[in-house]
Amino acid sequence: MATEQFETWKQPEGASLEEWLTTRIARFETRKYDFDALKFQADYDPKYRRAQMRYMGTGATGVENDGNTVPSEHFTFSTMVLPRHCEGPLHVHDDVEEVFFMLRGEIDLFVEHNGEKFSTRLKERDLISIPPGVYRGLYNPGDEDALMCVMIGTKKPQIPTYPPEHPLSKIKRN
Repeated sequence: MATEQFETWKQPEGASLEEWLTTRIARFETRKYDFDALKFQADYDPKYRRAQMRYMGTGATGVENDGNTVPSEHFTFSTMVLPRHCEGPLHVHDDVEEVFFMLRGEIDLFVEHNGEKFSTRLKERDLISIPPGVYRGLYNPGDEDALMCVMIGTKKPQIPTYPPEHPLSKIKRN
């Protein structure tokens, strides 16, 4: 199994080391923020507006393909902009851990699990790991955009779901 696990990490036959590793580089200068990845949420209510900048894989936003990313083998990695006073709605990833690492600004992160609630404020260089099956949401209380890294612990995560009583649980994605 270990051999199969790393099969895709092998240098392709006929490719130089430079050619191979160049496919595994995602440069900031070639990235752009994708405000459309979660547009269905912002269309419902502008307070849900946020943008994803993908580096490795497509994350869990529902974007099917992005040829401008490093292929994902075991996790996805992106940055997310959360504009001032906007929020990422309460949602759950049943299949995977999600990590938030704050680069700039701050967010209020709220979590619900088995009837208990927890919230905390994350500031620059703070990190939190949310286990699978635990609802999480975030809010930017500041007057400037918050910027964070988001890592999802699988190559292709399931699309997250919302609590049944949340209005976004009734909306069809485009």
